[in-house]
Amino acid sequence: MRRKVIAGNWKMNMLPNETIEYIEKFSKLVKDTKNEVILCVPYTDLFYALMNAQDTNIKIGAQNMHFAEKGAYTGEISAQMLKSIGVEYVIIGHSERRQYFAETDESVNKKIKAAFSNGLKPIVCVGETLEQRESGLTEKIITMQTKLALEGLEEEQVKNTIIAYEPIWAIGTGETATAQDANESIKAIRGEVRKNYGEDVADNIIIQYGGSVKSSNAKELFETSDIDGGLVGGASLLPEEFAKIVNYDE
Repeated sequence: MRRKVIAGNWKMNMLPNETIEYIEKFSKLVKDTKNEVILCVPYTDLFYALMNAQDTNIKIGAQNMHFAEKGAYTGEISAQMLKSIGVEYVIIGHSERRQYFAETDESVNKKIKAAFSNGLKPIVCVGETLEQRESGLTEKIITMQTKLALEGLEEEQVKNTIIAYEPIWAIGTGETATAQDANESIKAIRGEVRKNYGEDVADNIIIQYGGSVKSSNAKELFETSDIDGGLVGGASLLPEEFAKIVNYDE
């Protein structure tokens, strides 16, 4: 039985003082959950999140990283830098990074390899646009993104990757794929993993759903056969609301 992993992506929100207040409140609300809980926070909040999440069941992740170890990349942060302060997870290839910052399948693949080289666990995002969905290309797009993201990884690395299926048309729009549609898309992603890495890897890899997840739809989404939790955006900024999502099974 795969575990449920529920991660919050704060995006470009929250100051350090807000981070401290949030974790103090949120940690009490999720302390008894059996699900894995991750907060992916801005770089400026990482130190405060790590300090205040000590002695809780909350894991801390970053929202991006560069694939190089070091060098002349002004404004960038390396996997080694994240690992050195105790970060455990990192989001790679979010659609907003692809859309606004020219992230490609190639750079996503390089970042995943760099993450594993430095002991970080990647949360890799894949997803189709509304135009691609309406053209019947959903499965083709998300399976190709999955294949290219994982290219060259060892089976054990793939098994320890988290994939987040985030239909771009549902991110921050209030629109959500139906539980059945989301589950079918995630089945297709799992099938691509099975084709390339075998049954054991496909059965064990965690595949989340993201795209306007909220407390009112979390249970329906997370109780399908193939959805292993969620990557939650806007709703993760509210500790009470995000706690309801984490505790969907109580």
